[in-house]
Amino acid sequence: MKKDVVILSLGGSLIIPDKVDIKFLEKFKKVILKNTKKYKFVISCGGGSIARKYISALKKGGLNQKLQNYSGISATRMNARFMNYFFNKDPEYGIPHTTETLKKYLKKDDIVFCGALEYKPKQTSDSTSAKLAKVFKALFINLTNVSGLYDKNPKKYKNAKFIPKISWKNFNKMAKAIKYHPGQHFVLDQTASEIILKEKIKTYIIGKDLRQLENALKKKKFKGTVIFE
Repeated sequence: MKKDVVILSLGGSLIIPDKVDIKFLEKFKKVILKNTKKYKFVISCGGGSIARKYISALKKGGLNQKLQNYSGISATRMNARFMNYFFNKDPEYGIPHTTETLKKYLKKDDIVFCGALEYKPKQTSDSTSAKLAKVFKALFINLTNVSGLYDKNPKKYKNAKFIPKISWKNFNKMAKAIKYHPGQHFVLDQTASEIILKEKIKTYIIGKDLRQLENALKKKKFKGTVIFE
């Protein structure tokens, strides 16, 4: 039986909010391994707090946005390599830096970790994930540190309203209303929102409650946001 591919964007804030969140990652590992009978997973890792610290230091030092982006990319790749080790995988060939290399790895393995792929301006690892969802014609799941999409940042505003479902067009409007900057916090970056709109990619935004990820993979009802139609 041919396995469906799922593209998972794993937020860096879930891997290493400050210290490595071992408890969360152990649960994440169990859910992923349990579901490899049915799916192949491409897990694109964000840079999280490490990326933001590097970016902030370069910004304070007066370095340009391109170099800030490069340091963010390096952090995503470091996190991806760490996740390989956490899953007891030691690929001597390293993590993929291009889509073509990633395709080769996925033929041999059910789980492939990556960071951001080729450098493009105004993009985060979300864009990598959206592009891969396009390439593999796959479901795109974004795992982040909030339980889904809200009309404003729920960590700042207690009256933020949860949005369980939104159209591609309306989500793209929300994303474009925010000015891009390296290390930004919005659930998906602006380039990713453009891609999922153009390619009509079904997208889920789910928080760190991994029961919701499990439910989504089993096609059961889950708490999160669906971006569709």
